[in-house]
Parts: sequence; C-alpha cells; structure tokens
Amino acid sequence: MQFKLGTFSAAGAGAAPFAGLVLEGGVALTADASNTAERVVPLAAVQPLLGLLNLKLSKPAGRVDHGESLLSLLSDWDSNFQALAILCESFPSELAQRSVAIDELHTRAPIDPPRQVFCTIANYRSHIVETILDAGVPPHTDGMDAAARRRYAERNIEDRLRGTPYACFKLPSTVIGPTDSLQIPRHAQRVDWELELGVVMGKPARRVSRSDAMSYVAGYVLVNDITARDQVRRADVPNMGTDWLQAKNAPGFLPLGPYFVPAAFLPDPYSLRLTLSLNDRLMQDGIVSDMLFDIATQIEYISQHAQLLQGDVICTGTPAGCGTHYERYLQAGDVIHASAGKLGTQHTPCIGEL
Repeated sequence: MQFKLGTFSAAGAGAAPFAGLVLEGGVALTADASNTAERVVPLAAVQPLLGLLNLKLSKPAGRVDHGESLLSLLSDWDSNFQALAILCESFPSELAQRSVAIDELHTRAPIDPPRQVFCTIANYRSHIVETILDAGVPPHTDGMDAAARRRYAERNIEDRLRGTPYACFKLPSTVIGPTDSLQIPRHAQRVDWELELGVVMGKPARRVSRSDAMSYVAGYVLVNDITARDQVRRADVPNMGTDWLQAKNAPGFLPLGPYFVPAAFLPDPYSLRLTLSLNDRLMQDGIVSDMLFDIATQIEYISQHAQLLQGDVICTGTPAGCGTHYERYLQAGDVIHASAGKLGTQHTPCIGEL
C-alpha cells in the first residue's frame, strides 16, 4: 500500500506538531468502500506494530534528534522508508484503526524547517519564452516583433542547454504550511508566485554525477517560491546583479506541502502537472517535463558547489504564467490555489504585513 507523509497538529492554537503517515482512501482503510477520505496515522502510534515485525525507525546518530518528525526520518531514509513500506503492506487494517480523518487536523509544512533550500532560476522553456516575449532582452530584442522575439527565445534556450543551471539560496525561515497566510511585505510592490516541484534530499551529496544523482532523492513536495520582483535588482548598486536575499527571503515566502511523497511512489515526477489559480483565475498550468535542466542535472550542479544534506529542498523552477506576464501581483485579500497531483493542494490567503 502506498503512502505519503506529512506534519500535522490537533486543531486549536498551541498544539504540538507530529509526523504522520497519510493513508490514501479506499477499501484498505475502512469497511466502507465509498469512504475515500485520506486519514493520518501518527508515527508514534505505529511503533508497536513495527515491533511485531522486528523493525524500528532509525533516528540521527551523533546529531540533533528532531523527534518524531520527517526530518528525523530523513536521517536514515532508505532504512526508514523500507520499514514503513513493510508496515503498510503488513498491517493495513491495524493502521486504519489507529488513524484519524485528515479533516480533523491542521496540516503543516511536512518539513519545517528544511535544513537548506536551493532555487533553480529560469528553468522552464515556457517561462523563458514568455519572459522574452513580454519584456524582451534589451538591447538584443529591441525593435523585434513577436515572431522574431520567439525565435530569439528558442535560440536562447539552446544556448542555455550548453551551459549549467542557475541556482540561488532561500532561507528555511521562509517556510509556511499549505494553508497558512502569506504576509505581503510593506516594502514590496510586486510580490509574485512561482509554483514548483520541490525535491527533498535523502542523503548527503557532494560532487555527485548526474548518473547517480537520483539515488540521493528521498521524495517530492509542492512549493511556491514567492518572489518580490521589485526587489530583485537594486538601484543603489546596479552593477552588482541580482539580490536574492531581499527578493526571496521574507517570512512566508515558501508555502510548502501539504504532502511529502516518497520517490518510489512517484517514479516519473516529470509527468506532474503544476496548476495555480489566483482568486479562481487560472494563471499557471505547466508540466514538469518542460524543465530545461532535469532534476539530476540540478543535483549534480549544486553538489559541485555546495554540500547537500538530508532534508534539503531544491525548488526546481516554474512554468509560464507568473504575475509578471499578467502584470498582476499579490495583494491583501487574494487567495492562491495551487496543486500538483498526489503532492496535494495549497490554499494560501494573502494578508498585509502586521
């Protein structure tokens, strides 16, 4: 039986978070075959069942113990995943008896905080083409009509493929849950959305090859890489390039979740469709296979320049349809609805900074 993982708390303020198995609905869960609601089994409740199988969940050795959390599971992901997979196959009805309806819980970001967050910039063909059609690349596209700009964009993509990914950092403190409110900073006027596939690392990675890179992936999450477009470049130091600190790192700038899906249960992440609506108007609708640099190439590149750790999240780029295209940016009162298949759905209300 396949499963997902998440982090939850009981309804009400101040309730402690806990990691749980998310069991997909159906006959395996209840005697009522019409009941397809997802249910959650707290990890603490599965320990006796694991004991019956002579199994246990490993915890970090010689490092900070993050308790019954997903980050703790990722410290020895291969072993812990196998234990949970055997458990779900062996005791589906017993797990159902220990479960609670997900609607009775508050769903948090499954990994909060990640250990490190990396973002790959301009990594979807559709996004690159749309950006060049909308804004051009001065002075190269000045005076070009739309057809000529499209040809230029397609050549630009071919040139990029001969290079390497472009990545930046995002602070773990930007993470919020899939239904938490996003505060729009007072100083930012063009706060934009970027729905993305998040890749969660299951092993440390340093200078790994593209051919080996996917073996380091534990699973996937849905992320929205919120960006203040008007903060990307600074007028006071125009020759210094992009300033990702001020553009991407305000509190709440990374809605994450609701679910962590193990890589074994999503063998083709490129088949996922990313959709985002703003106040019920469809803005983004793209497929992950439109990536310029695939997941393995991104891991290879990042690991050449940084130490990747278990629990790191790589935000892998966004398809066309950001606010820059519509000249419409986030403001208090907006609600973002975002989804990607079995990774689940986010509902993010926007509020003014308190």
